[in-house]
Amino acid sequence: MAGLAIAGALADHFERVIVLERDRLPDQAVPRAGTPQSRHLHVLLPGGQRALIDLFPHFERDLTNAGSVPLRMSRGIRMEIPGLGPLPSRDFGWFLYCASRPLIELITRRQAERLTNVTMRPGCRVLEIIATSDGTMITGIVYEDADGRQETLAADLVVDASGRGAPTLDLLRSSGQPMPDEIVIGVDLHYTTTTFVIPQDASTDWRGIATHPHAPERSRGGYMLPIEGNRWVLTLAGRLGERPPAEPEGFMDYARRLETQTIYNAIKHAERQGGFERYGYPASVWRRFDRLRAFPRGLLPVGDSICRFNPVYGQGMSVAAQEARLLNQLLKRRATKPDPLAGLALAFFSESLPLVEAPWNMSAVPDLVYPETRGERPADFESRLQYNGALMRAAMRDPAVHRLMAEVQQLLKPPGVLQDPAVDRLVQLELSQMAAE
Repeated sequence: MAGLAIAGALADHFERVIVLERDRLPDQAVPRAGTPQSRHLHVLLPGGQRALIDLFPHFERDLTNAGSVPLRMSRGIRMEIPGLGPLPSRDFGWFLYCASRPLIELITRRQAERLTNVTMRPGCRVLEIIATSDGTMITGIVYEDADGRQETLAADLVVDASGRGAPTLDLLRSSGQPMPDEIVIGVDLHYTTTTFVIPQDASTDWRGIATHPHAPERSRGGYMLPIEGNRWVLTLAGRLGERPPAEPEGFMDYARRLETQTIYNAIKHAERQGGFERYGYPASVWRRFDRLRAFPRGLLPVGDSICRFNPVYGQGMSVAAQEARLLNQLLKRRATKPDPLAGLALAFFSESLPLVEAPWNMSAVPDLVYPETRGERPADFESRLQYNGALMRAAMRDPAVHRLMAEVQQLLKPPGVLQDPAVDRLVQLELSQMAAE
């Protein structure tokens, strides 16, 4: 998804954009070998959706026509918060479009394929990034094509959207350049997913649901959204040794033992489709490229190559789309410079920092609630926890606070909007009440 969005961003600024994809690319919305997590629940947050619309004007229309399910926020999703109950059903006036990962990817790929200067080359595996002898400037890449032949491709700009970031790290290491610091949060997350036919008597009070765990005592969570084909995709998650079963009886029992039985009651008589898919996610990793003082000209890591977010928060695809939109804007601003690519990476790392830092903090703080989670707690960790709890309580009572909180969570607005004096007064009142209790 990061590579496809980046292709759309680069098409306005380069004569040729070539996308090298190791996997075979199916013509239909079906899982592929290179994305083993694609059968699990995925969310394209509204902030990411709007970024893709800016890059591909027909994206929303085509996703809707392909069968995605629009949920009006927050009325369409029941958010169950331990100790507080469900957040009130309120209409914020914008939609979350729900679809399977393969469908989201297929629609995005079709947008990129319509661009006449974008070429897709499936079955191609990048072997190395080529640089000058001192490693300060990229000249191209070496890759293996679908027939096993090695080829060299010259390039003015190489964007590493490989996910793991191995090509970039290998280049930096082999040329003796500084490596980025890494922040690692070991979450040991495990989840199991299956799909159900949405029954005719399904609740009309909600269409999607998130039952959050009662941390830190318990880590069981359940997340279910409608997707194309009149289906629910349900992912049950657990951490630190808690592994949702991958067989019918155990899966249903795990659902029944969530913080509420809302999900269990919805699926207990529903028809299950297909089998069970498991996935393990050991750690979130943020590579701090923004702290480097120099970086090779003509090289740019993006998406998961910079930061791999805990997937339970559904942030990865959306942050990658926002990074692609930012890159497009940067290139537009630099178009009149004698060398538009000089310093591009450092400028991108600096300006994309807020795009990464905000969702990282939204996931890192709740992840670190569990004592067994590996990672350094910030000095103000306890006060952050208290503030977040008070903010949630304020959102329960006040529609304006609820809306702002949702807009921040959905990557539509920066976290700074929550520092508004009116919001802060309500949060301080809740903190006082919590202290009195």
